[in-house]
Amino acid sequence: MAEIVLNVEVRERAGTGAARETRRAGLVPGILYGGDQKPVSITVKANEFRKALYTGKLLGHLVTLKYGAESQRVIAKDVQVHPVTDEPLHFDLYRVDEHQEIRIAVPVHFRNHEEAPGLKRGGTLNIALHEVMVLVPADQIPEELVVDLTGLEIGDNVRVSDIRLPPAAKAAIDADVVVASVTGMMAEVAEEPVEGAAEAEGEEAAAEAETSEEGGEA
Repeated sequence: MAEIVLNVEVRERAGTGAARETRRAGLVPGILYGGDQKPVSITVKANEFRKALYTGKLLGHLVTLKYGAESQRVIAKDVQVHPVTDEPLHFDLYRVDEHQEIRIAVPVHFRNHEEAPGLKRGGTLNIALHEVMVLVPADQIPEELVVDLTGLEIGDNVRVSDIRLPPAAKAAIDADVVVASVTGMMAEVAEEPVEGAAEAEGEEAAAEAETSEEGGEA
């Protein structure tokens, strides 16, 4: 994956009004925090930030932040976007050491739907978690966690313990938590007659016989 670099400037003023002015100037406001230093208000050029954001590799990944000749490694923790235009409005960056263990959400993707017998028979894959929290060194954050659906039947569950994690990562939630399940109606054929059906059939046959006898006497 190509390294993402954000060139930032320090923002002297904070607050809602200052943030609006920043956006009108073609910049995206943000906050840099973490470590043993105070939070710093910063900005990034809007076109540069959009380019980084739309790669899909910004959030939850190690990013190089540059300020003049200085540079440091950070994690993009959060990005707020406009609900209609999807334009970035604000972002949060977190200072980290490259080898520091951090707690972060990693997206879960599902593979081999066509190899799951339960799905072939009309079952549905119900996804409970689209992300799983893991503890992992900042420089070894996985792109995704993959769940192989091969062999899953209706009624089967996929738990956190079933996900193969990278060697340096470990789950930060209970291993028994269900990530997804295959649900659906299982076809069943009744092997026993419906209760009362045999009795009803016997009464009907007796009635027919009685009618026949009366007709013969006439």
